[in-house]
Amino acid sequence: MTSKNLGRATLAALPFVLALLVDLVVHITVKDRLPARLSVHFDAGGSADGYMGVTAHLLYTATSLLVLGALWAFIAVNGKLYGRAHRWFIGGGFAVAGFLGYLLTAVLFVNVDAPEGGPADGFPLRHIVVALGVAVLAGALGLLASRLVPAPDDPRDRDPASRERIALADGEVAGWARGIGAWWVPVAVLVFLAAGVTVGLEQSWFIAGPLLLLGLVAVTFCRPHVTVDRRGLTVSGLLPRPRVRVPLERMEGAGSRRVNALAEYGGWGYRIRPERSGVITRSGEAIVVSLTSGREFAVTVDDSATGAALLNTLLDRQRTGR
Repeated sequence: MTSKNLGRATLAALPFVLALLVDLVVHITVKDRLPARLSVHFDAGGSADGYMGVTAHLLYTATSLLVLGALWAFIAVNGKLYGRAHRWFIGGGFAVAGFLGYLLTAVLFVNVDAPEGGPADGFPLRHIVVALGVAVLAGALGLLASRLVPAPDDPRDRDPASRERIALADGEVAGWARGIGAWWVPVAVLVFLAAGVTVGLEQSWFIAGPLLLLGLVAVTFCRPHVTVDRRGLTVSGLLPRPRVRVPLERMEGAGSRRVNALAEYGGWGYRIRPERSGVITRSGEAIVVSLTSGREFAVTVDDSATGAALLNTLLDRQRTGR
């Protein structure tokens, strides 16, 4: 790991480590005044309805903060966060650590000298307000601290002349299409539908409605398609709607590169991240479109180099009016 990457990883993990240290200090300070079972979950009125042993709570706190810190450090190094995206990611980590760290510490304080059945005053809702305030202040501090470590160099090619193209004769029309099946989409469909039916039978069909609707929408994307033509780039399912279309008018150019679903986009599906969005069904090669807004749109698909090259050719035609 280079010194720059080490600095980015350290800064990304720092707020979670600090939150853990604060919680450990508070735990050591008040441990003799804590009941054997801590009240750790509270209903909407603030009354305790979930409990955990003191040691188990300490292990839960340490594990949660350390795992989040490791995840933030990993993405900071491998997530291809450039410019403002890097700054906002670091600031977001500070905000998450501040919010979670305060709530975990507040749980200890409300249990000090409390009887075994839980604190008499429950969990005052003012702690949520304070936690949000801490998150805002910590996030602002993170944005300032992000300036101490340079953001990764942006390797994306901004030179239109160097992008690949497909040779077409004057008046020749071309299109390109590929399917982008993903094994997890049918699984997600079954989960949504099963959850919807279960909730409908056990609770209410009104509550189950959104789950069933999500399942039906997901069905249409069991075998999505990517199309490149004179209209631009389109990602669609089995039905005309819903679909995602990026018209040529919004494009600066297109390229093909490998993307990491988790590190760059935080997961799979339709993803929106700082300075980028996309339809990400897996890690691997993707068409990556540079937009006139300065953002990127990506879609993972095989033979992405051909699709990107055709987009560049169509963009040239549009700009020259041929």
